[in-house]
Amino acid sequence: MRALFYPAFDRLEIADVPPTPPRPDEVRLKVAACGICGSELETFKSRSPRRTPPLVMGHEFCGTIAETGAEVRDWAIGARVVSNSLVPCGRCVRCRRGDTHLCAERQIFGMHRPGAFAEYVNVPARCLIPWPENLPAEAAALAEPMANGIHVARLTQDRPAATALVIGAGPIGLFCQQALQVLRGSRVIVADLSPERLAVAQKLGAARVVNPRTEDVVKVLQAETGGEGADLTVDAVGGAITKRAALEALRPGGASVWIGLHENTVAVDTYNITLPERVVFGTYAATIAELRQALDLMAAGKVDALSWVQRFPLAEGVTAFNRMLAAQGADLKAVICP
Repeated sequence: MRALFYPAFDRLEIADVPPTPPRPDEVRLKVAACGICGSELETFKSRSPRRTPPLVMGHEFCGTIAETGAEVRDWAIGARVVSNSLVPCGRCVRCRRGDTHLCAERQIFGMHRPGAFAEYVNVPARCLIPWPENLPAEAAALAEPMANGIHVARLTQDRPAATALVIGAGPIGLFCQQALQVLRGSRVIVADLSPERLAVAQKLGAARVVNPRTEDVVKVLQAETGGEGADLTVDAVGGAITKRAALEALRPGGASVWIGLHENTVAVDTYNITLPERVVFGTYAATIAELRQALDLMAAGKVDALSWVQRFPLAEGVTAFNRMLAAQGADLKAVICP
């Protein structure tokens, strides 16, 4: 089968990769669409050991069942499905308490097992949910990053969120923005260095957009909130500067969610957390229930996962990947459609 193959650090190519038959509890999925995630771009760029070549990446995907393993009973050949991005073990203490997204032995497609930048991918049947009939493939494939936005909203559901700041208008930031608007009724302010990305955030309903090149994000939040700061901030970039801004723009007693993974070790003013009783949440993934909710919101037209997304055939996968790495202008999110 054809695949966007990552054979070695700094290399990508379209190649023939031998398919493997599904295990008894798996299905063989004919991939309809697979989104290129910022985490894949970042690990490729930094030669991260989190994704070590040789590898087929890709964890945001949907498709049609082409073959079923001997033990699969709940799915038939031809069914249209969306897959979770991770495979929980179902046995560990975290899975047993319901935190399947935090599974101690979780496997992520395109990291610990072959991913979906390919014509076919094998998926455990328990990771699948139905793909709504009215959703195009390139939208259904993005249920996973939208589910991350839903997870941010649910993680902070007991915290005030009347005014929220999202730092980073990349795909995750835009999905967090939409989740907070739809699920929490938040007035969301979005900050980014790219005018094109800020224009998308504005189109998706941002109450205000801020470019840190020309405005001080913290001062804008204070002006918008009578000097207090945001109830909730989301760092969807993950840099040292953005983590600090997410804290400084937060009101006393507020909560900040760090979902970006750009930098790991950063210096943080801990007094800026302790003294004003600010809370910091870290998050990385979502549950399969949140994946279902993401599809429901998309199918109901409450979330836009199409107007700002670009579609590429598998044959142009290297081009798509490199364009998203460069991130120029409107190149914000690519979906590869085999």
